[in-house]
Amino acid sequence: MAGPLAGVKVVSFGRYLSGPFASMLMADLGAEVIKIEDRKGDPVRHNSPFVGDLSHYFLSVNRGKKSFSIDLRHPRTKAVLEELVKQADILIENFRPGIMKKMGFDYEAAQKLNPRLIYLSISGFGQTGPYAYKPAYDMVAQGIGGTISITGMPDSPPARVGYSIGDMGAGLFGVVASLAALYERERSGEGQYVDLAMMDSQIALCENAFSRYFASGEVPKPLGSRHPIITPFQVFQTRTDYMVVIAAREEEWKKLCRAIGREDLMDDERFLTNDLRSKSHQVLESVLNDIFRAKPRDEWLALFDREGIVASPVNTIEQVAVDSHAQAREMFLNLAHPRLGVLKMVGTPMKFSRTPCQIKNAPPDLGEHTRDILRDNLKLSSEEIRKFQDEGFI
Repeated sequence: MAGPLAGVKVVSFGRYLSGPFASMLMADLGAEVIKIEDRKGDPVRHNSPFVGDLSHYFLSVNRGKKSFSIDLRHPRTKAVLEELVKQADILIENFRPGIMKKMGFDYEAAQKLNPRLIYLSISGFGQTGPYAYKPAYDMVAQGIGGTISITGMPDSPPARVGYSIGDMGAGLFGVVASLAALYERERSGEGQYVDLAMMDSQIALCENAFSRYFASGEVPKPLGSRHPIITPFQVFQTRTDYMVVIAAREEEWKKLCRAIGREDLMDDERFLTNDLRSKSHQVLESVLNDIFRAKPRDEWLALFDREGIVASPVNTIEQVAVDSHAQAREMFLNLAHPRLGVLKMVGTPMKFSRTPCQIKNAPPDLGEHTRDILRDNLKLSSEEIRKFQDEGFI
């Protein structure tokens, strides 16, 4: 079976991370994604680390797409891109506001070409508001949206989240919004504009921190691995490695006390309830750290598994890459690349019973599909395509 978005056509002007990540998810879901690139290509094609002569940054978020590379300043560009926009169901762009208008492909222009078009704009701050025209990168979004302020260890400088949640969070929200608009189009017959801001996305993802602030007036701060309202719920050091231990409910707390041979902690007045444990978290953390350092991590995890206590290792990326469960869930896959051979890549978490994602195509070389798209999508003859090549258009 084809993926759930089979038959959906996406034209992506996305570059760097947020736009390409969104369009890659759509490609994973079965959409035909045409990636529009200028003659130099997406700037991240030149970012290290490299596999052979290809950027792994580019490879990581561009699988399953077709690369359409043209001279974006050429007089023929507008007419050619207009034809692709007319055929598209979804258009994705993540330029700063105003750039697509200069190119002649802002929403108003695109809607005239294709009234059924879903047009997704991802930007740092959205298309409206006092920050709209400010530049933004992932860390800017994390910083201004509150994420960095609650990340890291207490009494240490704030820390960036370890992956690009500013870009990728916006990409995820962009996919959700675009597919919702696509579904609504089935009823109304009309397309619409989706204005997606990285800052807004970070605020949405920090919802619990904002809820706590609105409820208490207390400004949330970095807590390390500790949960703000549940204790114990954090990372602990063992004799060998780190592990996560969670006792979110009273019965789980009592079960943990019995498993570690410290039933006395259940009757300690400082730890009688979750609220009391949270208020006395420093004392409890010190007690538990001393206990957990007495044995290797794997001994504790085996015990907790037998006793039904929620716990896990703190895996390195290397350890996750060989994890048996991740392998069983097909979260890593091998893609054949015509020049590099086999590429190891992250799979998709989206699992469908009837219309599974089928990740078959490696990330494209720059302009790999330009001639195919001119021939198949735009119905140009071989002679016309040769003329474009002679003119330096492709």
